[in-house]
Amino acid sequence: MQGARDISHSIVFEIKLPPMAQNSAGCPKAVGWEKNQKGSMGPRMVNLSECMDPKRLAESSVDLNLKLMCWRLVPTLDLEKVVSVKCLLLGAGTLGCSVARTLMGWGVRKITFVDNAKISYSNPVRQPLYEFEDCLEGGKSKALAAADRLQKIFPGVNAEGFNMSIPMPGHPVNFSEVTMQQAQRDVAHLEELIDAHDVIFLLMDTRESRWLPAVIAASKRKLVINAALGFDTFVVMRHGLKKPKHQEVGDSPCNNPCGSADLLGSSLFSNIPGYKLGCYFCNDVVAPGDSTRDRTLDQQCTVSRPGLAMIAGALAVELMVSILQHPEGGYAVASSSDDRMNEPPTSLGLVPHQLQPATLSSRISASVKQHAPTD
Repeated sequence: MQGARDISHSIVFEIKLPPMAQNSAGCPKAVGWEKNQKGSMGPRMVNLSECMDPKRLAESSVDLNLKLMCWRLVPTLDLEKVVSVKCLLLGAGTLGCSVARTLMGWGVRKITFVDNAKISYSNPVRQPLYEFEDCLEGGKSKALAAADRLQKIFPGVNAEGFNMSIPMPGHPVNFSEVTMQQAQRDVAHLEELIDAHDVIFLLMDTRESRWLPAVIAASKRKLVINAALGFDTFVVMRHGLKKPKHQEVGDSPCNNPCGSADLLGSSLFSNIPGYKLGCYFCNDVVAPGDSTRDRTLDQQCTVSRPGLAMIAGALAVELMVSILQHPEGGYAVASSSDDRMNEPPTSLGLVPHQLQPATLSSRISASVKQHAPTD
């Protein structure tokens, strides 16, 4: 009968024990307290927090997934460089959400958002860090909501959000004292954030909003990764780094860590050293201005194919990881050659300067451009 116990389903063994000696020494001596790590008598304690705490389990699982790449495929991969990097995401929209999720996949523990927008009803379907409830009552701040959502996805990440505006060329500031002071505070805060991070991602909607962070980051020799979207095109690029201060006075090639880049820059394969690479604005003839002034209402926001931001965001993070794995870091050479045999060996392959497809259906080309003359 179902649910009833029946001995016929059990296996029965018969065991015969040998007779015990009658002249046994009695009860064996019992062992009491042992000396612990402090040298005093007491119980032995075992810390099982690593095995029982869900947050610790999540951290170890994330790290294990990354270590499998080292154990199976890329033994020279330096995960510590990636995990310990501090990333500043300027823009918490479609690109910002995609970049943040990919950074977490690489185990990055420090992510900071900067944005001044509110979450609207059209955002959750394209921006995976938000949901419908975030749009209610006027919408939550994108930067704060994105940081909070990262903590819920993975408690081991240190995520922060700042609801602030970035002053832009072509967008005049009101001459009232309050507005001027607020703009000055925004610039000072932006400079502090760039100082406190290693990699700066430019993920904003407009071209001119990228100008001030690019200038500040260049002056502080910070690695800048820029991603921008069109309808069916995108561009992902890294900005060139200035030479370190002690090399700007003209050190000899043997003492210059960029010397190998200089040699490659003059080689047959047209490799350009990292300190000669251009930025997002280097080929501009005029200074950036207000790109939204003459737009009609239907052109006020970026219109692109929904899957494009995920592709561009993933490539932006992968470009950062490849740069971090290169021996010269941000000074890694960039080649315009399509022949992979001409590239210097790195654990993750090529370290391009710029990735840009003509259209989404075409192949992605790796192009290079030098910075504008400074003399």
